Amino acid sequence: MIEQDRQISEIFAEQRSRLRNFIRKRVPDPSDAEDIVQDVFYKLVEANRLLMPIEHVTGWLFGVARNRITDLFRKKKPQPFSESSVSDADGAQLQFEDLLPSPDAGPEALYFHSLLLDELELALDELPGEQREVFVAHELEGRSFKELSAESGVNINTLLSRKRYAVLHLRERLRNVHDQFTKK
Repeated sequence: MIEQDRQISEIFAEQRSRLRNFIRKRVPDPSDAEDIVQDVFYKLVEANRLLMPIEHVTGWLFGVARNRITDLFRKKKPQPFSESSVSDADGAQLQFEDLLPSPDAGPEALYFHSLLLDELELALDELPGEQREVFVAHELEGRSFKELSAESGVNINTLLSRKRYAVLHLRERLRNVHDQFTKK
């Protein structure tokens, strides 16, 4: 039993950093990522206690991590940006426009506000038509996927996939703009 504990401690010390980095690249919330790391190592201890043979420990750990990440995303329903709950210091709900720099905050803020809106418009124009239509209808017009599906005859899963690709593109495109302004 003491030998098993020592082996698990060694595995934990060797693999924790790699496993945490692997998970954090896929899970945006640090607390969720840490929960998954802990769960993976708990599963290792449990497997060891049950005397389950594990030939390739590293592969097994990353496989369990992938399964836990999948489980996490199955549990969490995607939340549209338009329904995101962002509050200011007083607890008041903020709208999309409130998250942008105020054009009244001086020339730099006005420029950044204008640039972000221009970049968003350009990024939307870069999307394939089907992706752009779904993103605009769902996020900006607030229409449901069920409504869009009934109207267009396109399967809901197809609409979800199109929106997902649109969001990934927009996120990457706008991250570049954000990075340009945060580097000093």
